Amino acid sequence: MKETEKAKLDEILQRHEYDKTLVIAIMQEVQKEYHYLPQEMLCYIAGELGMSEAKIYGVATFYENFSLEPKGKYVLKICDGTACHVRKSVPILEEFRKVLGVSEEKPTTEDMLFTVETVSCLGACGLAPVCTVNDHVHPSMTPEKARDLIKELKEEAANEN
Repeated sequence: MKETEKAKLDEILQRHEYDKTLVIAIMQEVQKEYHYLPQEMLCYIAGELGMSEAKIYGVATFYENFSLEPKGKYVLKICDGTACHVRKSVPILEEFRKVLGVSEEKPTTEDMLFTVETVSCLGACGLAPVCTVNDHVHPSMTPEKARDLIKELKEEAANEN
């Protein structure tokens, strides 16, 4: 693990006062920073909190929101709950996958810019069909809006570099 990553983890752990009862909050911060929970970081956290690695992995695998797999900079979640499904969320999902060249089996682009996932419900049924990009809600989606959103995000990423 790089020293900068170790320093970042130490900062997160200090903010939570190395309190093992706050392990979920600690893991949420790590995932927010890295878009997933890297194995070596979980091992480091376990050691610093005086917990077993098995216990840390148990928490990481129990909660569906945690990911042990690397994700892209932009995590797109397409809702396929009842309201979104009947308002045609599947063509939106298909458009995202087609434009980005990803699939259900390989949800992340090679350049690690995008990850496309489906979720059972985003809790925004009145805005259906919806998707989120890093938890920002995009309502009343269409395949055309999906293409525009990808273009916009690619331009944003290019301007940051």
